[in-house]
Amino acid sequence: MKHFDYIFTGAGLSALMTVYKMVQSGKFRDKSILLLDENTKKTNDRTWCFWKTSDSVWEQSISKKWDSALFANADFHRDLDLKPYRYNMVKGLDFYNRVFNLLSKQENITFINQKVLEIKESETIIMVQTESESFSCSKLFNSIYNKEKAENQTKYPVLQQHFTGWFIKSEQAVFNPEQATFMDFSVEQKGNTRFMYVLPTSKTEALLEYTLFSHHHLKTEEYENEIQQYIEKLGITNYEIVEKEQGSIPMTCYPFWKANTKNVINIGTSGGWTKASTGYTFKNSDTKSTELVAFLQRETDFTKFHKSTKFWFYDLLLLDILDRKNELGSSIFSSMFKKGNPSLIFKFLDEETSLIEDIKVILKCPKTLFIKAIFHVVFKSIKL
Repeated sequence: MKHFDYIFTGAGLSALMTVYKMVQSGKFRDKSILLLDENTKKTNDRTWCFWKTSDSVWEQSISKKWDSALFANADFHRDLDLKPYRYNMVKGLDFYNRVFNLLSKQENITFINQKVLEIKESETIIMVQTESESFSCSKLFNSIYNKEKAENQTKYPVLQQHFTGWFIKSEQAVFNPEQATFMDFSVEQKGNTRFMYVLPTSKTEALLEYTLFSHHHLKTEEYENEIQQYIEKLGITNYEIVEKEQGSIPMTCYPFWKANTKNVINIGTSGGWTKASTGYTFKNSDTKSTELVAFLQRETDFTKFHKSTKFWFYDLLLLDILDRKNELGSSIFSSMFKKGNPSLIFKFLDEETSLIEDIKVILKCPKTLFIKAIFHVVFKSIKL
């Protein structure tokens, strides 16, 4: 059985960002590192987006940028000037290739394509069992999501951001490649929070995703029927489906970090790194992975890593509303974006605003809903 200083169980976005930055720092050359994942990371299995005011460390993986976005519902459309932000798209395979190109050159880093079956921790060592081998380590970074842990409790709502996306090539030049569709709530809501999300890369090419913030997944044909209807509404009669993607991202304020121990830390979605109110993962993981690499250079106790902020509570209020009245998502986001300052909203969603700026954004939302949510969350906490 081979021993490593660090083992990453799961080589998803958070793990790969963390290891990449560990290499870049130059501070971990003497540490043996193992990444374990059942996925080879050789397919374009997902698309990430994030907004930023300046160039990112992931600049070479960005395939498209937009300075403008569209927000719409059944009653209005608004063009959003995002400046000083730019909306960036990263294709999964471009990100994987960038990271593994660097990792493959490091003698101290090993990637093994195996499924993790069990993790056992004692006071002095952590054991990891895969389908065919056993490994041990001193520190473990876990990004394998424990669905039961989050869903078998009632204190914190758990919704899903679930979606199906088609990247299409159209014979009709209907897309504006300079403007992304951030949220289009003009689709029928059917008692949920449902919207279309469109990332055009040319006048004839775009990724279209039918997305829900709700509790339950749909049948595959329902997502795809909605995409087909939206394509027809755009005036497209002939097109080719180049790629498909689908996914489901947990949206919850469940405190996963409370399961961290001195030598085991949960990262990524499994560690609460996903932005609970939106499901955005890339920017939060980028920030958290940078903080974690710095933490590793000065601390050894993983229970000291996490710190809750006011934004965790804001997210909890929104999820409380959508948990009880899922159909209200369109009205909440529409109120925010109809007259709100786009750059301030994006700054708020990035958790970089001051309290005064928070209030400016929050006052655009339906006040009665959030006041009721405060009382409901507090009452539920006392009751439990």
